[in-house]
Amino acid sequence: MSFGLGVLRLPPRDFWAMTPRELVSAWGALMGDRAGPLERRDLQDLMERFPDGR
Repeated sequence: MSFGLGVLRLPPRDFWAMTPRELVSAWGALMGDRAGPLERRDLQDLMERFPDGR
């Protein structure tokens, strides 16, 4: 949900109307297509770019 509403900034109506395939396509377009789990350095990069709120 946070990807669709926060990153893509979709209105809730449009987010809930998306199919899982459309959401995956949007993810791939922005984040790059990946096969398999994240590598440690990719996880570190994501944690630095999007830290948890304190």
